[in-house]
Amino acid sequence: MSLLVDGNNVIGTRPDGWWRDRPGATRRLVDRLGAWADGADEDVLVVFDGAPIDDLAPPHGVDVRFAPRRGPNAADDVIADLVAAAADPASVRVVTSDAGLAGRVRARGAAVSGARAFRDELDRA
Repeated sequence: MSLLVDGNNVIGTRPDGWWRDRPGATRRLVDRLGAWADGADEDVLVVFDGAPIDDLAPPHGVDVRFAPRRGPNAADDVIADLVAAAADPASVRVVTSDAGLAGRVRARGAAVSGARAFRDELDRA
């Protein structure tokens, strides 16, 4: 795990109607992450809030997880736990614009990139 993405946070960076089709928005982000992972030769782990999507087929290099509980900060807690459990948290980059989550993972040594800047990076890939 070198890139850990707050999926809902990245999806929410653009008011493109994602809220009308959350599963579709999730699939689009996962596909874009796959293209990015291929070009960057880097694995990605993305965590989403909400119910898992049964027919979601992540591309090579992308691990998709859904928070096991519902409610505020569910995915944030998973991401913070993954950073805390990493053998070398300093080798992990977390993509989020959530200030609370950013503070939690930085305290463990992880780097943080903003969701909007990363979304722009995905668009260029």
